[in-house]
Amino acid sequence: MQGTVDGFSYGLVTPLVAYFMACLGGALGLRCTTRSMLVAQSWRPGWLALGSAAIGSGIWTMHFVAMMGFTVRGAPIHYDKAMTFASLAVAIVMVGVGIFIVGYRGARGTALFTGGTITGLGIASMHYLGMASMSLDGKLEYNTVTVGISVAIAMAAATAALWAAGQVRGFLWSVGASLVMGLAVSGMHYTGMAALSVHLHGTSEPATGDSPASLLAPMLIGPLAFLLLAGVVVMFDPLMVMGKPTVVPVEPKPGIPAHTHTHVRHSARRLRFRPRRTVEHRGTRTPQNR
Repeated sequence: MQGTVDGFSYGLVTPLVAYFMACLGGALGLRCTTRSMLVAQSWRPGWLALGSAAIGSGIWTMHFVAMMGFTVRGAPIHYDKAMTFASLAVAIVMVGVGIFIVGYRGARGTALFTGGTITGLGIASMHYLGMASMSLDGKLEYNTVTVGISVAIAMAAATAALWAAGQVRGFLWSVGASLVMGLAVSGMHYTGMAALSVHLHGTSEPATGDSPASLLAPMLIGPLAFLLLAGVVVMFDPLMVMGKPTVVPVEPKPGIPAHTHTHVRHSARRLRFRPRRTVEHRGTRTPQNR
């Protein structure tokens, strides 16, 4: 028996909140990625890791906020907790791989394509693993063509967002990129949901797993607390808004020529002592009085 699927049980509330979460995670993650390109090598992994966790948490929260509005008539939906949080780990790890590639290789050419592809595949993997965590009295079936379109949307959105993060053109530039990324991630989600059809078994066996209500609190509190912390870090970093590179002092090392100002300082020092040597030399050649 074909089940009646409704993805908007609460109207526009869940899509708008889900879009906001995707934009928030994208904005924080992209700004952290931009910041990593403006600091010394020792600080770069920390900023990239923070950006990966922010984007992964944002798209994961977006997915399950949107799933709060998903219902199947006559079939209560439950979720497997372990698989649900495994989808969060997959999102953070795969997004992190893509971000680290762009952070170290630059947002251009092969590095951008590879990083965007892996990040997009991470977004899609999170979505379909999260869908696999659902348990109901029926079977989930997908249209292959529509699934492929949803994956292509995720990869294109991730590539465009990482390219924008690599431009280092200020805060407003990244905000615009995060709005586009949020729209694309939400579009990928609902495109994937459009590929879904449910075939009900019609049995009276209860579904196993946790209910959406029992997952709602940890789902929102944990990632939202992290995104709030990431937002505080970003907000109190002036370079996140200014978009100007940090001047990192370079320590003198053996075998490496000194900077220009060092040459000037040494030249001035030589000029200061040169008259003393000249005067002393002339004094030795002065004839003695007899």
